[in-house]
Amino acid sequence: MKNYLNFETDIKKLETEIEKLKDPFNQSGVSEVETQKISKIQNELDEKLDLIYSNLDPWQTTMVARHEDRPKSKFFIDNLFEDFIPLSGDRHYGEDNAVLTGFAKFEGQSVLVIGQEKGDDLDTRIKRNFGMMRPEGYRKTIRLMELANKFNLPIISFIDTPGAYPGVGAEERGQAEAIAKSIECCMKLTVPTIAIIIGEGGSGGAIALASSNKVAMLENAIYSVISPEGCATILWRDPKKMLDAARAMKLSAKDLLNLEIIDEIIPEPLGGAHRDKNLMLNNLKISISKNLQDFKIMTPEKIYNDRKNKFLKIGRSKGFTTNLDSLSTTRLDKNFNQIFKSKKTLIIAVGVSVILLTSLIYFL
Repeated sequence: MKNYLNFETDIKKLETEIEKLKDPFNQSGVSEVETQKISKIQNELDEKLDLIYSNLDPWQTTMVARHEDRPKSKFFIDNLFEDFIPLSGDRHYGEDNAVLTGFAKFEGQSVLVIGQEKGDDLDTRIKRNFGMMRPEGYRKTIRLMELANKFNLPIISFIDTPGAYPGVGAEERGQAEAIAKSIECCMKLTVPTIAIIIGEGGSGGAIALASSNKVAMLENAIYSVISPEGCATILWRDPKKMLDAARAMKLSAKDLLNLEIIDEIIPEPLGGAHRDKNLMLNNLKISISKNLQDFKIMTPEKIYNDRKNKFLKIGRSKGFTTNLDSLSTTRLDKNFNQIFKSKKTLIIAVGVSVILLTSLIYFL
């Protein structure tokens, strides 16, 4: 049984009508399949899908990213990679089922695969903790990323989480420290890293694994510091204002590409990735293959510096530094006088610092 979102009422009606016409056995007995009528309605359906999905607002995009039929990490791992060998445990506490990790082959090349997994039904969602990783999950991925780095293996991560698990037990076991260590590990690697946001990319739970050379997003995925509901609750004390929050947060793939926070948008089938999973697999395979090929001509040092400069450039296009290609050598003492020359600049710098500190208090 298909699941429909609240803005897909017309789509549901058309698809229901097509299904009835395709069934030769109805209440009146055996009848001929009306192929011409089916073809006409199918064209109407395609036009309706194109009209709706080419004009999604940020909140509708969020609903598509969370669609329960949307392909998950396990689906991509099972169908894109060969000889996948799952590895478990962080060697400190235990196993975290919210993340799948292991070595595999992609088009004959050995890689490390990491996938945040939400689950497909109620039982598996409970088992996977709805994709919300605990500290042991991040420590497991750190252990394996360091192992992949030792053997010069590329790392491919599938990001799909509403955020890291905020429970008391996770905090007691060092959730914030585990996320910070995971980000640090990602940034220090000298092997190519590719992160693909396939659904939700929520808060530090996502960026812990998405600090990569290439960050790609599926067309209808989202990537943000907090959920729209959480943002609306904090700013307006009203979670129903999630549409306003979603618009303000710039969480869609198009907005993030314009802001140069991500590097690539991977197109989805018409109507979302869940409508044609095989086509989605093919689009994803082309993207991964292309990116891995680009990294083959790069040295480990170049890969490391490329990743570092990529993150240092974010948000600096209108800042104090004009030479963006040499950000890794930028030193504060050389630019201190220039940065704080005007009172206006100082006020802006202090304001940004206060906002960042406030965000850390709220979100970490």
